[in-house]
Formats: sequence, C-alpha cells, structure tokens
Amino acid sequence: MKKIEAIIKPFKLEDVKEALVEAGIEGMTVSEVKGYGRQQGHSELYRGAEYVVEFIPKIKIEMIVSNDEYADIAVKAISEAGKTGKIGDGKIFVSTIDSVLRIRTGETDGEAL
Repeated sequence: MKKIEAIIKPFKLEDVKEALVEAGIEGMTVSEVKGYGRQQGHSELYRGAEYVVEFIPKIKIEMIVSNDEYADIAVKAISEAGKTGKIGDGKIFVSTIDSVLRIRTGETDGEAL
C-alpha cells in the first residue's frame, strides 16, 4: 500500500479531482494548508502599502492506494492536472503504508481500503 500526499495550488483542485476520478482513483482527504518552498513567499501591494505574504495558501490531498501501479497512475494524474508551469505548482510525496484498519468493521489492509 502507498500513501500519496500532494501539495497543489487551490484553483487546480477540481482539475486534479476530475483527473483522479477518470483514472479510477477513489477516495481522498483534502485540507487547506499554508506554506512556502523556494519562492519564500511574496510581496503584495494593498491600498498603497506593501506587505509580505510569507505563507502561501495551498491544498493538500492525501490518499492511500493498494499497490504501486495505482500509485503511479495517481501521481501521473495529479502531476498532469495540477501543473501550470509556474513556480509554486507544488510537490507529490509517495510513501509506504504498513497497515490500515477500518474502525467500523475491523477490516484490515487491502479490505479496509
């Protein structure tokens, strides 16, 4: 089992969700997060005053898939749908999950997904 975490621009969420559904990936958790990477925030002008936005709003998508094949499909769908070609497009992290338990039924691992 693999866990996929993707940080994307907020306006790309619908495109990424649609791409994942088309790819046959179901189920995800979405969170609004703030952070920065290489861009280190940016300056904005508001009513004549300049201020620094250190943490940029982003969307974090998390999902668990049953095998490497689905992980590759999900990563491809997210990267293609989430790409703008500009700085701050985000990152995708893939890690191994040792165990899953569905609380309601007690099912574990593959059956719990």
